[in-house]
Amino acid sequence: MTATLRALRGATTVEEDSPDQITERVQALVTEMLQRNAVAHDDLVSILFTMTEDLNSMFPATAARGVGLGDVPLICARELTIKDATPRCIRAMMHLYTERSRTELHHVYLEGARNLRDDLPA
Repeated sequence: MTATLRALRGATTVEEDSPDQITERVQALVTEMLQRNAVAHDDLVSILFTMTEDLNSMFPATAARGVGLGDVPLICARELTIKDATPRCIRAMMHLYTERSRTELHHVYLEGARNLRDDLPA
């Protein structure tokens, strides 16, 4: 099977809007997404991060660079403000080349984001 472009989803939350906690949680999220799916660095295309409006102390891309992703295109955006949505939430969409099918990918939801997509395989 040839490698196909796929998207891998993930999310996490923080208890406080601090650079230290955002760094810790983003790095844990990205590391878990890569490890759980056996993604090689060279298979990465890009990562899109969003954060809810209640977070503004740093860019999640800055945290991702701390785990060796400085050469991967990273971008940050604002999450939609939706009533009763999960607060202090950071989401990621990782684009990668893989031979795995969509159903073989393991999306990663950590901390207070664990209940966001309980319909997806763990």
